[in-house]
Amino acid sequence: VQLQASGGGLVQSGGSLRLSCAASGFTLVDSTIGWFRQAPGEEREGVGFIDNRDGRAHYADFVKGRFTISRDNDKNMMYLQMNMLKPEDTAVYYCAAEKDFEDLLRLWALPSRYKYWGQGTQVTVSS
Repeated sequence: VQLQASGGGLVQSGGSLRLSCAASGFTLVDSTIGWFRQAPGEEREGVGFIDNRDGRAHYADFVKGRFTISRDNDKNMMYLQMNMLKPEDTAVYYCAAEKDFEDLLRLWALPSRYKYWGQGTQVTVSS
């Protein structure tokens, strides 16, 4: 079972990046999938997730309207499209998945609730 994140890089403020996360050993369509980020000296925070019960995406307030999470069931991959990037978006970004998630809408942003994690990919936004 593995998640492999990719797509990070250096981008100017206002620019865009798309992160990808490939899953192997399990199917993403059966799991709650989430994206997190961690800046230096900060705790890991939830960016957003897809609820596998209805396929809807939910986002943290600080990325609403700028970031979009999607999933390609045929490829067993998930994506994070990031637009209008800001310097404060600079962080290591992680994908995560969990098959059995209780109280999802209340607890989705807790990293401890996710069993599977990608290795992280660095996103740096210059001003």
